[in-house]
Amino acid sequence: MMSLPKDFIWGFGTASYQIEGAVANEGRGPSIWDTFCDIPGKIADGTSGRQACESYTRAKEDIDLLKEYGAKAYRFSISWSRIIPLGGRKDPINQQGLDHYVRFVDDLLAAGITPLVTLFQWDLPQMLHDRYGGPLNKDEFVADFTHYAKVVFRALGSRVHHWTTFTEPHNIAVTGYQTGVYAPGLHSDRYSWIVGHSLLVAHGSVVKVFRDEFQPLCQGKIGITLNVQWAEPWDDSDRQDLRACETYLDFTIGWFAEPIYAGRYPESMVQQLGDRLPEWSPEDIALVRGSNDFFALDYYTACFIKHKKAQAQPGDFLGNTELHQYNSHGQCIGPETDSAWLRAYPRGLRKVLNWISRTYKKPDIYILENGTSCKGEDDKPLQEVLHDTFRCDFYREHIHEAVMARNEDGINLLGYMAWSLMDNFEWNDGFRVRFGVTYVDYKNGMKRYPKDSAKLISELFRGYIDGDDSCL
Repeated sequence: MMSLPKDFIWGFGTASYQIEGAVANEGRGPSIWDTFCDIPGKIADGTSGRQACESYTRAKEDIDLLKEYGAKAYRFSISWSRIIPLGGRKDPINQQGLDHYVRFVDDLLAAGITPLVTLFQWDLPQMLHDRYGGPLNKDEFVADFTHYAKVVFRALGSRVHHWTTFTEPHNIAVTGYQTGVYAPGLHSDRYSWIVGHSLLVAHGSVVKVFRDEFQPLCQGKIGITLNVQWAEPWDDSDRQDLRACETYLDFTIGWFAEPIYAGRYPESMVQQLGDRLPEWSPEDIALVRGSNDFFALDYYTACFIKHKKAQAQPGDFLGNTELHQYNSHGQCIGPETDSAWLRAYPRGLRKVLNWISRTYKKPDIYILENGTSCKGEDDKPLQEVLHDTFRCDFYREHIHEAVMARNEDGINLLGYMAWSLMDNFEWNDGFRVRFGVTYVDYKNGMKRYPKDSAKLISELFRGYIDGDDSCL
């Protein structure tokens, strides 16, 4: 029988801007997402995270949900703008904001729930963008982010033992600074590489501070969370498509993992990008190399990859490859969801876990986001939404693949967080797309209603950990 050890941690994830709301409460300063949402046409339904799920003022309700679901852990992010409203190392600290997270972590621990804390999930203080472009200015950004991290470590370091610096730096760099579909909405064929480089150096700088000043006391662990999307060849008989899959993985996962695990950028990136890719100084790469205590990943979907015959254009960020949802035989990668980019492919999770383990010499691994929207969910009656059969199937199959990877393939998988604890502000999709295992009634007092998927996840992990076959 497939099983998980007693110390395997599982639970649910959220991000500060997507759930907290209260963007002007108790000293919080504006973030780039507050500003971005005010631009007409940027958010599909014209909404913003100003109110979100009101989790800042409903923290007890959220913890009660976690307890009801039997969660062992909760992965959440901290709002930098709530801790240092203006963002910088010489700017005042907002004690009210800091105290909120201290209380929240204490309440999680009192409930028997392990906090997994992310320092930054996309909501850069607006003032840092205005002052110097945020991560477009490496030296200033690294200094300010390191200072912010120190403030949080001092407040929470004795309580929190699982940390990540950034969530999905690939998305931060590409969607925020190249395609412009996410905040701050910039467009440039060079910005994404500059931003990615700054994020890596900032990550390395914070990890060094953590290891030097805090890890000896708290025995905690720290890493960075990468978004991963498995790649299948568009034509599995075409060697160029097979090679294109590797190149695609270089440009998505390897962009950030190779400097950390090998001390360099992938050669395919160096060859294609030339001087658009920043060079490593000895000081910076010394900070970055080896700066992961574990490999954290977000996995949602997979795609078919086809090589391009023409030379790569300056704006290309995918290794001169094409992404497809159907292959050369007309087969689809997976069923539709309510998100155009997401089609469920459970086998891809096991495959990418094996690829990571093989490529980066068997690191400890945490899955920190995995979940799905359901087609048309926002338009259905409440009772139909609560019986989210598609999402239940998604979790049953993906969790099974993850457990198989650990049991049969020897992957050092230590934890799994489902995305998301509740429906929330889904970035440029606004509130019209729902990912939660809890329904949030945005129009009637933000009341929370558990969906079937919440119960299913609890039953699955009880079965795998406690050996209860009836749960599987």
